[in-house]
Amino acid sequence: MKPTLNAFAKNLSYTTWRNPNFTAFTPGRIKIEVLAGLTVALALVPEAVAFSFVANVHPLVGLYAAFIVGLITAVIGGRPGMISGATGALAVVMVELVLHHGVEFLFATVVLMGLLQIMAGAFHLGKFIRLVPHPVMLGFVNGLAIVIFLAQMSQFKTGPEGAKVWMEAGPMVLMLGLTALTMFIIWGMPKITHIIPAPLAGIGIVAALVIGFGIDVPRVGDLASIKGGLPTFHIPLAPFDLTTLSIIFPYALILAAIGLIESLLTLNLVGEMTGTRGGASKECIAQGIANTVTGFFGGMGGCAMIGQSMINVKSGGRTRLSGITAALCLLAFILVASGLIEQIPLAALVGVMFMVVIGTFAWRSLTIMRKIPLMDALVIILVTVVTVMTDLATAVIVGVIVSALAYAWNNASRIHARIDTQTKGQKIYKIEGPLFFGSAEGFSELFDVNNDPDLIIVDFMNSRVVDQSALQAIEALASQYKAANKTLQLRHLSHDCHKLLNRAGQLIVDADDDPAYEIAVDYSVKTGILGAGH
Repeated sequence: MKPTLNAFAKNLSYTTWRNPNFTAFTPGRIKIEVLAGLTVALALVPEAVAFSFVANVHPLVGLYAAFIVGLITAVIGGRPGMISGATGALAVVMVELVLHHGVEFLFATVVLMGLLQIMAGAFHLGKFIRLVPHPVMLGFVNGLAIVIFLAQMSQFKTGPEGAKVWMEAGPMVLMLGLTALTMFIIWGMPKITHIIPAPLAGIGIVAALVIGFGIDVPRVGDLASIKGGLPTFHIPLAPFDLTTLSIIFPYALILAAIGLIESLLTLNLVGEMTGTRGGASKECIAQGIANTVTGFFGGMGGCAMIGQSMINVKSGGRTRLSGITAALCLLAFILVASGLIEQIPLAALVGVMFMVVIGTFAWRSLTIMRKIPLMDALVIILVTVVTVMTDLATAVIVGVIVSALAYAWNNASRIHARIDTQTKGQKIYKIEGPLFFGSAEGFSELFDVNNDPDLIIVDFMNSRVVDQSALQAIEALASQYKAANKTLQLRHLSHDCHKLLNRAGQLIVDADDDPAYEIAVDYSVKTGILGAGH
């Protein structure tokens, strides 16, 4: 028996080393994962109900989405520990569709949304999330933290939807006090014990005080009843024709894009916190399958939720078990425990979300503003503001575009030339910086065609020919020197530049071992443009 145990220990060590996402399921680990999942489930309830109201659908539509999307992505998603469900970013897009066409068209849209996400995963489009710069990520998390904070403000208001007003002084003070108590418990519990997750302890203690002393404060049940049955298979009752497709496709495309952007950014954020790797394409496919199934079971669709994912990670959730537990607990709340869950004070859940806000906001971004390039600081601020004013996907796209333009401008201004005229009768332009559409004009301005000697050498040792605009700039330069009856040579073009020049159809190979390229073949003999590739 002893050799078997030793072999198992070696295999466990090897598996952990080979797979950084691997976590051994000891009794202690299972307890942490289950309690983390329970904590997440409690936080999911008011969020799902609130987002259902935003989308103008029944609360169970949001709760079913949170259960189905959460369960499927927990089982097959790209990263263990992530939590998915109904989100506000998607809900705000659904409003107009539901108002004008009804909830059945929403279900059909969610199915198509899922299929588009599956296609995105199959074509590995998720890899493009790596193009999101770090300043955009900082602005994203800062904006998200503010959005989560602002979303909790509705819990401090009373009255019917659309006509809510702030609470009166007495109830407001009581609500704020219970919220602060929850936050204090979450902050102080880890200093005492780690037996149960701090957020769960905060919710449990405050709920016990409110229920035990009969304190009159808003509770989960005041939002809506969460009692219901199992979700049932349901084919969306929307005509299966091109007219329906023309209506739902634009919504499905937007929802799919928003859902994937938020999910993949959450994937990266959780990965940074846990030090694990995740599969972007795998997450796209998981989100797609989850939404497709959700549409057939009467759910509003969903994506990764950064707030709940942060709760899970902070509570110790590191495996798929926590996400599965959260989804199953949510279903149990709907089926058998609605009466108990509806008694939980909203102040306790608001306190948990406020702690998520504190943990999500990148406070260090405030201290590095003066140390980083001005454009990066402006991108952080821009993405934060756009996230708050519009939605997460728009903010990320705007941030990436601005960052890309800034990068292109920076590179465009970098191109210059060091000139060598030591050899009589020739002049060497040693180009430094990339040659592409942004720097093509600056490249042309480097040369003095009229005053240059008969032999001009352009050395690309410290440069790269990147695109068609660069080829056009080289050809235009060749034409100028041809008109002046002078010889132009190109040197040190890299092999990938050779391929690019060949594909352009503008150059020919003049040697086998060390290719010589000639621009504009019809006048190559006169201009004598040669490329010495190295």
